[in-house]
Amino acid sequence: GFFQSYAVEVDVKDASNATCLYAKWMMRFLIKYETNSSDYRNATLNLLSNVTHNGSVCGNDTQAALLAVQFGEGHSWSINFTKTNETYQGDFITFTYNTNDTAVFPDAKRKGPITIVVKDTMGPVELNNVFVCHNTDFLEAENVTQIFWNVTVQAFVQNGTIGKKESRCRADTPTSAPTVPPTIANITTASTTTLSPAPTTAPKPVENPVTGNYSLKIGNRTCLLANMGLQLNVSQDKPLLINVNPKTTSVDGACGNTTATLKLNDGNSTFISF
Repeated sequence: GFFQSYAVEVDVKDASNATCLYAKWMMRFLIKYETNSSDYRNATLNLLSNVTHNGSVCGNDTQAALLAVQFGEGHSWSINFTKTNETYQGDFITFTYNTNDTAVFPDAKRKGPITIVVKDTMGPVELNNVFVCHNTDFLEAENVTQIFWNVTVQAFVQNGTIGKKESRCRADTPTSAPTVPPTIANITTASTTTLSPAPTTAPKPVENPVTGNYSLKIGNRTCLLANMGLQLNVSQDKPLLINVNPKTTSVDGACGNTTATLKLNDGNSTFISF
């Protein structure tokens, strides 16, 4: 599927109404759940609207900062930050999804909220620096894949002023930042704004996609192999064709006893999971 995604912007204030924690990011969740017939389905949970950030905490030298958001029918996500004299970093991410949301989890066998906790992979960031990561990052635990991209965050903001110096994630290159996918809309805690559609000029012909070899290995043994050319044809206001370039596309995934997952990410605006 090609899903419309949303950006969330949270600006947490302290008692003097100065910014103490700021974040703007995009995320999506892929969840495998059991149905009443004992088979398994894959659900995609997106942030669509009505995002709140109740319970967010500024933090200090002795207390962790907390960035918490709530969305949809009983779903929530949070990350806490700890700091030293010179750095801050993400500690644990807590994600709760509610299978009573029948629009996302039809015929779910287990009903009610389910919570998973996973350690954040964000490294230490210098105080007063902004952590930025445009490229896609994944966290997998307990049948849940959390997907993040276009992340900007600063915890323990000093004097209410967002830092001007960036600390980039390893996946980002200093010379180029990926563009935002053309179907993205932006949501902030104050208002909701949808990006204007691209001008309706005649699209240029798109050549056939280059064939690539995408494989996964367990040790020296190949467990999944795909040889294919990939082109996405997205129909919204006008057709949008995207060729996946195997030369710039990273391959990730996992092979299990009964399932295998192949993930392709061009580090720009295209992410596909088989």
